[in-house]
Order: sequence, then structure tokens, then C-alpha cells
Amino acid sequence: MRAAEYFQNGFSCSESLIKWAIDEKLVPEELLPVATPFSGGMGVGCLCGAISGAQMIIGSQFGRDNKYGNEMIARSKAKEFIQKFTEMHKATCCRVLTRGLDMASPERKAHCVNMVDDCQKLVEEVLKIKV
Repeated sequence: MRAAEYFQNGFSCSESLIKWAIDEKLVPEELLPVATPFSGGMGVGCLCGAISGAQMIIGSQFGRDNKYGNEMIARSKAKEFIQKFTEMHKATCCRVLTRGLDMASPERKAHCVNMVDDCQKLVEEVLKIKV
């Protein structure tokens, strides 16, 4: 998946999802720097950065004043995404998802590649897009 490739090549988890979405014309290029501080659970291990990036994409498609949706649709899609992610991984917190893995370790990087890949797949599913 392309988001995972971006992550393996220097983009953060949140940026990787947004970079993929830019390629797919789902979000504007200007959103990339907005995604930067969301990686690593916003730098403190809270919500997984890949999830944050995915939610930005969902909001971009269905958020307030968007031609495709409204607040209720955006929230419903966001909830659907979180439920599916939680079914797969049992948590959404970066600290929990990466427990026992050193931040700089190759094992953590490999683990997070899977999170990024799963988030891209779930965004495609929730948005019902074919890539």
C-alpha cells in the first residue's frame, strides 16, 4: 500500500496517510504540514498518528460544509473507522499499540508500517473507494 511506502521512506505515520490521500485527490496538499504533529500519538503517545491522519481524510470528505456530507455523516464515518480499527487492534492509543517497542527500533517501525497500512485499507473501506 502506498501510505506504508511513504512511512518506510521518511514520512511520519500521520503524514503518510495524508500523502497517500493527496495522491488520490482526497485532500489538498496544504493538509500535509497539518498532519505532522499528530505522529507518535501527538508526540506523547495518545491517539495513534495513523488514525489521526485517517480521521483528517474522513473529515475532508464528509465534514462540515463539505459538498459530500455534513457533521452527522462525518461523525458516523469516523465512528465506523474507529470501530473497525479497534476490532483489528483492540486499542487506538499509540502507547498501547506499541507497548514494549522502543521508539527507534526496527521492530516498532515494522509494527507501525502495519498500522499505517491497515488505516489506509480502512479509509478505503469507509469511504468506499477503489484504489
